[in-house]
Amino acid sequence: MTMRKLKSDIRKLLVERNAILLAHNYQRDEIQEIADLTGDSLGLSIEASKTEAKVIVFCGVHFMAESASILSPDKTVIFPRMDAGCPMADMITRDGLVKMKEEYPGLPVVTYVNSAADVKAESDICCTSANAVSVVKSLKDAKRVIMTPDRNLSHFIAWDGFCPTHERLVPEDILKLKERRPDALFVAHPECRPEVVDLADKVASTSGIYVFCKESKAREFIIGTEMGILWRLKKDNPEKKFYLASKKLICPNMKLTTLEDVLVSLEKMENVVKVPEDIRIPAKAALDRMLAVPRD
Repeated sequence: MTMRKLKSDIRKLLVERNAILLAHNYQRDEIQEIADLTGDSLGLSIEASKTEAKVIVFCGVHFMAESASILSPDKTVIFPRMDAGCPMADMITRDGLVKMKEEYPGLPVVTYVNSAADVKAESDICCTSANAVSVVKSLKDAKRVIMTPDRNLSHFIAWDGFCPTHERLVPEDILKLKERRPDALFVAHPECRPEVVDLADKVASTSGIYVFCKESKAREFIIGTEMGILWRLKKDNPEKKFYLASKKLICPNMKLTTLEDVLVSLEKMENVVKVPEDIRIPAKAALDRMLAVPRD
């Protein structure tokens, strides 16, 4: 089946199923091209919860589909590739967090949204890469906090986890590229190593990178995050040039989902992700507390 036919069949089934197709910024170009919404994980789930769609097809990694289920319990959430997990999210377990809370009694737990639902359920509040500082500042009575699971996002009491894709980017990669592209601004995701972040002209989440590159007067950018972000950057800014900071910035899990997977999941209405209520309710409370934090 040709790619054009696949896309046509998917769009037809989406209408028939009263479904909405969500694609994370790191998905394959052809997935992003036919999605109803593209963006970061939590933003997509929030927007999908506001629609009249009865079915959410989430192209990303597993914790993202769980987030959609947490925020839209009355919708059917389909996840085309059940084996598309997130190594960083898998580095922390609910039992492990419970044990850490026992070692540091009374400390509030701030958990990155890139985590499993049962870990969110054990947390006091969630955060994104865009609002982590604001969330921590909102805990005014706490002098110390536990932050999970990304050690690069936090410098408090951190869980020793990381994103393998961003971890592969090292300062030498940036310095070499800067020699060839001296006029290019380096934009880094906060999941990068601290020594890489220190070299950045701008540190931002994926959504923040889109905004910064669009508003900046610069014409060239070195992008320090997963390669999937380039599709929209080039689409929104055809007059600007974007260089991936390293060829190593490819997430194999994000690239698992294909058009064929999306079509089959819609045809069979299989791979449904449903978060149990005893986990969904406290996990949603942690997300709601985060959403109530004023932006800086």
